[in-house]
Amino acid sequence: MARSHHRKSHKQHLQNFKQHKENVAVKAKAKTAGVFGLIGLVLGMAIGYIATSGSLLWMGVLAVVFGLVGYLVGQKLDKG
Repeated sequence: MARSHHRKSHKQHLQNFKQHKENVAVKAKAKTAGVFGLIGLVLGMAIGYIATSGSLLWMGVLAVVFGLVGYLVGQKLDKG
């Protein structure tokens, strides 16, 4: 036998709770720009160390460049 009193669509207070929970889940979105920027930073440091035999100036320059490129690629992925 059907139990209509168990269905959520018949209970107003449960409908409001369901809508509130769905709205929160939609807003939670992972951002990849920061992750890609950090990976680019580490990769730039590693390439700078290997290519320049440990020159701190070039390691810093390459880290900034690779970090910026990684951040921009991550933002492009977030939009798409």
